[in-house]
Amino acid sequence: MTKKAPKHKTEQKEDVVVEEAGKQSEVLAAKVEELEGRLTDSKQQAGKLREELMRKAAEFENFRKQKEREAQMAGSRTLENIIKELLPLVDDINRIADHVPEVLGKVEEARPYVDGVELLKKNLLKWLDDKGVSRIEALGKTMDVNFHEAITQVDHPDADPETVIEEYQAGYVLGDKILRHTKVVVAK
Repeated sequence: MTKKAPKHKTEQKEDVVVEEAGKQSEVLAAKVEELEGRLTDSKQQAGKLREELMRKAAEFENFRKQKEREAQMAGSRTLENIIKELLPLVDDINRIADHVPEVLGKVEEARPYVDGVELLKKNLLKWLDDKGVSRIEALGKTMDVNFHEAITQVDHPDADPETVIEEYQAGYVLGDKILRHTKVVVAK
């Protein structure tokens, strides 16, 4: 049997240092593995949060657009209702302007009254035009149930059947929407 030669103290210290370095290396490797796992979890969580944020942003944008559409529709309905309420006033002003006696138009004291009615009519029609309201033309046209409402039919030798020969009440449209049908008399 041979006896092992005793190691020197320096060699023993080196072995201890190497052994400790190996243990530290294992600890560090375990730490790195743990940190990599946590990093992967954090990345997954960040991805989920990003997706949720994008989804919430899209939902908010859709909500905003819907509210804008609703506000626009409410404004349109309000304008439509106001105009419908003003149409009888427009009819009355047109009747006054159309039936001013010729004598009244020549009398100097009545001239401001007649001019005032004409100015009122002009301003009201301009306001309606600015809002997109236009009068439905009916006289001399063929009866169209989309725009006209026949209140009666009469024999008229000079007109073709189903032709509008008289306009009883004017009709109006706001854009493509009928506010009021034109009430007409139609030839048989």
